[in-house]
Amino acid sequence: MLILNDRQIRQKAKRMALEILEKNHEHKKIYFLGINNKGFSFAQLLSQEVAKLHEGETILRRLKINPASPIEQPIVIENFDTDDYNNAVVIITDDVANTGRTLFYAFKPLLDRLFESIQVAVLVDRKHKTFPILVDFVGLSLSTTFNENILAKFGDPLDLSVHLE
Repeated sequence: MLILNDRQIRQKAKRMALEILEKNHEHKKIYFLGINNKGFSFAQLLSQEVAKLHEGETILRRLKINPASPIEQPIVIENFDTDDYNNAVVIITDDVANTGRTLFYAFKPLLDRLFESIQVAVLVDRKHKTFPILVDFVGLSLSTTFNENILAKFGDPLDLSVHLE
């Protein structure tokens, strides 16, 4: 079942971008760290919307994490310049937040640095949190059963969608 179509996703991204700027307007740099492929695709969409209105720098990076085994395999942030993060905000971005486990472990490579703020943005928040994660920016909050799956499709940049399976 279709939950969000392309137009709705883009509208939610615009609204979330405004919320992000409202909360972070005084910061010179906003890093968007998109988790794996779909989180990165959503981070691209968000960062593009923020960049249209933000006077500072908007920086996009991919955060690679294996959700099945986040402890055994290293978590890597591609091209992340750790020397220049004064007055910077980091927004960890994913497509769907389920239990919060992936988001929880995504904080690991950031813990030895001092940022102004670390925030979380997701397109769909399922409210099944078993890890202490607060999502700051949400496109759609959705109550589902544990047996249902949410599938975000970002493969074609002209056809974005979210489905309930």
